[in-house]
Amino acid sequence: MTTQRTALVIGSGFAGLSVASFLAKAGWKVTVLEKNDGPGGRARQLRADGFLFDMGPSFYWMPDVFDRYFAQFGKRVSDYYQLDRLDPSYRVYWEEGYTDLAADFETLKRTFERIEPGSGYQLEKYLKEALVKYEVGMGRFVQKPGLSLTEFMNWETISGALKLQLLTSISKHVAHHFKHPRLRQLMEFPVLFLGALPQDTPALYSLMNYADIKGGTWFPRGGMYAVVEAMYQLAIELGVEFKFNETVSSFEVGPSTGRKIRGSKARSRISQVISSSGVFSADAVVSGADYHFTEQQLLPSAYRTYSESYWQKRVMAPSCLMYYVGLNKKLKDPVHHSLFFDVSFAKHGHEIYKDPKWPTDPQFYVSVSSATDPSVAPPGCENIVFLIPVASGLSGDDEALREYYFKKIVARLEKQLGEPIMDSIVYKKMYSVADFKEDYNSFKGNAYGLANTLLQTAVFRPACRSKKVDNLFYTGQLTVPGPGVPPSLISGEVVATVCIDAFK
Repeated sequence: MTTQRTALVIGSGFAGLSVASFLAKAGWKVTVLEKNDGPGGRARQLRADGFLFDMGPSFYWMPDVFDRYFAQFGKRVSDYYQLDRLDPSYRVYWEEGYTDLAADFETLKRTFERIEPGSGYQLEKYLKEALVKYEVGMGRFVQKPGLSLTEFMNWETISGALKLQLLTSISKHVAHHFKHPRLRQLMEFPVLFLGALPQDTPALYSLMNYADIKGGTWFPRGGMYAVVEAMYQLAIELGVEFKFNETVSSFEVGPSTGRKIRGSKARSRISQVISSSGVFSADAVVSGADYHFTEQQLLPSAYRTYSESYWQKRVMAPSCLMYYVGLNKKLKDPVHHSLFFDVSFAKHGHEIYKDPKWPTDPQFYVSVSSATDPSVAPPGCENIVFLIPVASGLSGDDEALREYYFKKIVARLEKQLGEPIMDSIVYKKMYSVADFKEDYNSFKGNAYGLANTLLQTAVFRPACRSKKVDNLFYTGQLTVPGPGVPPSLISGEVVATVCIDAFK
């Protein structure tokens, strides 16, 4: 009789929920230890005074990834939540006027043509190339664990890599197709959240443009937290056990005994996981918590794969300065997603990635989810989330600084909308670098993980399997394949496969 394998998963963000479910599907007994009082990690929900706010991700892109995820468990997205495609996908405010990005492609092409004659054709050409990158990148490369270069040593993968333009920047790639600065900003903006300037990001990531324009921007009714609830419910159905308010404080590591775990040269094994309520043990431990925190705080120093100096040299994706705001009125012409590019694109990017500092004059993002789903706010009220990308690791994150930026961006929003907002605020919560550190043990207070630069892609990212502890695995945005919600779902699947194979 075969003994049932056991796993402890630390953290219940998207990657943690994903890996727990795939392990449970394979017949493992899985327990998830979560520091906070509910599932979701950075995608938690904030409930206050009748308002519901998504605390983290708000763009639902790549619906095919979510469809594929649930299909692997014999389920459909519609079994758990309903989706609405947004139109416009989002609005971009310039110094003068704004541009709506229509969901209909022909309408969008006409919008491009009005800005730059001939760009409608160029958009079609650009997206055909982006489709190839999307199919090769999402269908082949992101599914690899990145543990060895030999994973990529076959003709199918090599020939695919030649189509990905890994050695060309997306900035150059975009400039080859579009000349007008507004169109360049529209095509470059998705990569800013990958953690580098467009000139430092491979053209591979034009696949984000395909996901944006062709895949569409969607909204799950009830908010992005509806996706968390769906994945959590699925995990429960599969038999996963969750323990909330469970802070893991350390790992006890000892000699690896018994049957050797496949693919590991390590001679040590986690024997116990010590938490705020007790001691746990399992065959495998999968950390969906912050990778740096897991290594530098939970593991004894002798068993760390990467040194502190290694981590200090990593290029981090941005952190955020966020505001969750409730209004006691409805806005005149709200759209769900808005980007404020009414100030210098280059200057703000430089102050995130090249000369890290609190921004002089920030670009920012606004989500008014109540414009699509009135249930997320009390009747007659509006739900708004503001997000300013900022460099990770900044000091001086205090209330005075947060208030300074809040007044600054609200004034710009009021100017663009042509109506007052400040005097209608009935709820406000501010959240930034210090909170990411406190709530998620986030390295340098980052919000999006490790940047997807060329030298931090695939085998160049922190490995999803420890090199010194044979039963320790990692999932999430600091390991493969990278930051974002769809990659986190894929990360859980990839790491579960590595873990299951190790114990065969």
